[in-house]
This record gives sequence, C-alpha cells and structure tokens, in this order.
Amino acid sequence: MATKKRYIFLPIILIVVAIVIFIFMGMARKPPEQQASERLPVLVEYHLAERKEVQFSVPAQGNVMPRHATQITAEVTGRIAWVSPKFVAGGFFTAGEPLLRIDEFDYATAHEEAKANLARAQASLAEERARGQVAEAEWRSIEAGQIPDLGLRRPQIASELANLQSAQARLAQAERNLERTEIKAPFAGVLQARNVNLGQYISVNTNVGTLFGTDLAEVRIPLSDFDLALVDVPTGIQPDYIGPVVRLFANIGGRSQEWMGTLVRTEGVVDPDRRVTFAVVQVEDPYNRISQQHPEPLTFGRFVQAEVKGINVPELIELPRYAVNSNQQVWVITAERTLEQRVVNVYRRINDSVYVSSGLEDGERVMLTQLQTPLNGMRVRTLDDIEEPRVEATENEE
Repeated sequence: MATKKRYIFLPIILIVVAIVIFIFMGMARKPPEQQASERLPVLVEYHLAERKEVQFSVPAQGNVMPRHATQITAEVTGRIAWVSPKFVAGGFFTAGEPLLRIDEFDYATAHEEAKANLARAQASLAEERARGQVAEAEWRSIEAGQIPDLGLRRPQIASELANLQSAQARLAQAERNLERTEIKAPFAGVLQARNVNLGQYISVNTNVGTLFGTDLAEVRIPLSDFDLALVDVPTGIQPDYIGPVVRLFANIGGRSQEWMGTLVRTEGVVDPDRRVTFAVVQVEDPYNRISQQHPEPLTFGRFVQAEVKGINVPELIELPRYAVNSNQQVWVITAERTLEQRVVNVYRRINDSVYVSSGLEDGERVMLTQLQTPLNGMRVRTLDDIEEPRVEATENEE
C-alpha cells in the first residue's frame, strides 16, 4: 500500500524538479545586449546651382486687326448700275479694282457739255486776241502815241481768258465726277461689310462698305514696365532697326497654329486704367495673298497668344519655383550636410521657374524637398550619401 502511494507522487516530483531546473537555466543565461537605435537624418532632394546666360521671352496676348481699315463712301449721287461679283463680305480685292459703278449717263453728259464750253471759251479768247491785234494796227496807223489798254481790248482778252480757265476747271470737275461713278478699292484687302445693293439710289457720303487691308496685320499686346525691360523695343530713332521676333499662336480646330511677326513700335503712352504700355506686332501678308509663308491664314479678329523674344541676361541661376518661398529665401545644403537658410535676389519669375541673380554660388545645392519645420543647422542626407557606400562596398568585394 505504501509502495503504491510513492508511485502516485513520483510524477509530481519530476515536474517540480523540471521546473526548478528550467528556472535555474534561465537565470544562468546572459541577457542579449541592448543596442541603441540610431535615427538617420531625413532624406532630401536638391538642385545644383549653375550660372548661365538666359534668353527671356515675354508672354502676351491680343486681337488681330488690319493695319488699314476704311469705310468706302460714294463721292457722287446716282443709282448703282453694276456690282462686282466679289462685292460680298469676305471678298478679296486688289488695289484699284472696281467694286461697283453708278449710272454714268448724267455725268457723261455733263462731261461733254464741259468740253463744249471749253471749246467755246477757247474760240472767244482767240477772237478777242485777233480783235486786239486789229485794234492795235488801227491805232498805230492814226497816231504814234501810247495806245490805251481799252483800245488794245486787253480787258476783253483778260475776261475771255478767265472764262477759259473756268471752262477748264469745269471740264476737270466733270471728268473727275465721271471717274467717281466707278468706286474702286483704295488698297488690296478683304471686304468686311457690304451696305448697298444693285439698283439702289445712293447720295454723296453714303457708306457702301468696309474694307480691311490684307498687306499687314497688327496685334496690340500689353507690356508691363518689367516686360519692357526685357524687350529691345524699337524707339524710332534708328529707322532701319528691326524689332524683336514675336511668335503668335492659337488653337484652331483642335490644332495649334503658329505665325511669325515683328514688334515694330509701342504706342508711347501708359494706359491709365491697366498701367501697361501697348506694343504693336506686325505680320506681313496674313492671308497668304502674296506667298504661302504662313501655314494657315491669320484672319482678322482672331484672339492669339504672343511670345516676344527678349534680351539675353548673363549670370543667372534657374531654380524650380517652389524652391524659393515668398520671402525670397532658399535652403542650402552645406558640405557638412546641414541646412542653411539663404536670402536670394529674384530677377524674374516665369511659369514654374525662378531666376536668381545673387545670393547663390555655382555648385551650391539648393534643397527641393518641402520639410514641415526646417531649421538652420539641421542635418540631412541626400541620394549621394546612399549611393557612395554602395560604390565602396562593390569595390571591396572585387
């Protein structure tokens, strides 16, 4: 019975002994060494500063308008007897080409009457001169004294001479009125509007249509004072000076089209409302009537964007716009991989770029990463710090 009880407590004893041995073994084992974790500096990107010469371009915009635009008016009265087939809105004419004709019957009659009056005046003058010669001969045969002007019929001759000049003037006026019955285009252009029709009776100064000249197109573009400082604008002092090239572009039917023009002048005054100076860009032969120098005709009234070729400015550093804050400050990464805040002089901001004239040197690294709270002296690391150890490890393996 006693032996059976011993067997019952034997497993319990073995479990207790195992637990004691496990505890002693755990106490005898050396704990793992505690290593302090090293916090690496933040990884940032940078832009390498490099001074170079920059050619600026000034953006602008404006509407295309003709250099010459005129309202054609009638100079004589009458009924329109003929109209050119091209006398419609959008019709093209060359210089001196007839637009329409007014019934010329009355003016042709007046012209013939003026010619007859001139012939009559010429005959009367010749008659008076002949009478004067006869009177002079008679006076000399009677007495040898001084002959009075009335005796030589000089007043009558002067009167007939005045009548002759008047008849000549009336004939010239009649010829001019006859010519004016045919209304011609004063210059090569496109008809913008037509205001009269065949058979219509018109009077003097009636507006028959509006003609736009197609030899030159002009675009007025606004330029600020700083824009003018970047553009070599013609002043008019040098008449042979050619202004800067201007690229005009617009979207037509989903395709971008370009035209080349020249900035020829400014209007010379500052607009009081917008505080800008308007410059004028000229484009030759906008409708390709002389030669096919444009890919598409530059039609009047179109709104276009302009890019004026500016001057070259040396020793500028180009940076992304977001690298320079509103206070004109940048963060420079020093050779010790620390941050240094620097104030720079911004020469120009264009689109996504900033051009710095001073405050940075060649080869300096400008931080591009936008940190929440950057501080002077803050340590950072760049991709160069990651790539250099890899290169060294590769060399050691070899």
